[in-house]
Amino acid sequence: LERSRRAAVVFPLRRLERHLAPGVDTAPFRLFQPGLAALQHAEALFRSGRHHVIDYVSSAVRMEHVPALALPEVCFIGRSNVGKSSLIRALFSLSPEVEVRVSKTPGHTKKMNFFKVGKYFTLVDMPGYGYRAPQDFVEMVEAYLQERCNLKRTFLLVDGVVGLQKTDHIGVEMLEEFGIPYVMVLTKIDRASRGLLLKNVLEIQEFVKEKTQGCFPQLFLVSSVEFSGVHLLRCFVAHVTGNLPAVEAS
Repeated sequence: LERSRRAAVVFPLRRLERHLAPGVDTAPFRLFQPGLAALQHAEALFRSGRHHVIDYVSSAVRMEHVPALALPEVCFIGRSNVGKSSLIRALFSLSPEVEVRVSKTPGHTKKMNFFKVGKYFTLVDMPGYGYRAPQDFVEMVEAYLQERCNLKRTFLLVDGVVGLQKTDHIGVEMLEEFGIPYVMVLTKIDRASRGLLLKNVLEIQEFVKEKTQGCFPQLFLVSSVEFSGVHLLRCFVAHVTGNLPAVEAS
């Protein structure tokens, strides 16, 4: 892609930034802005090969069944039907042999599903919360968040079309209560008009600034259909798991 189109795909927030009113603080839009070398380094981590295997490891409903604390870990959590499994499948799109089940029925994920990315990190697909949450959701997820000492960052997914809903506060309150560092990811941005998306971004940024302690100030916007923001999110995962050299992340 030419530079302008590439920037729009990799950095969706930049596309919105042009439409902000003069004087609006744009610092939260540019906190994590890796260069091409860092992006390429992260892409290599998500591409499996002979000596770098990416694979589903196991599923668990209790902490005694989760894999050993061998690698840095990130988890993805959000309400039912937010597009969590679709996003994880997009993250692993460079390794199509990795099976990430995506269902048309909301709330399909009932267990914690663990994926090992070579010798570098583990990624966890968590059950969705809300009206389709599994019966033992609280016991399962709260135990994981409190006890998983190799958890480096939690990615809290929010629907980019409807913005932050009351149900999403379940996730926010859990993470804030336990002091877990997290970042908000807005999904399905291909379905939202530019004006609606910008409105939701600004409202959520204000919420993060005023109401949260552990949330990273920059939002990550993604589309699992168009792959907008997926490259940047891969790079941020590499960064928080300690797999991106500091010089490349600056």
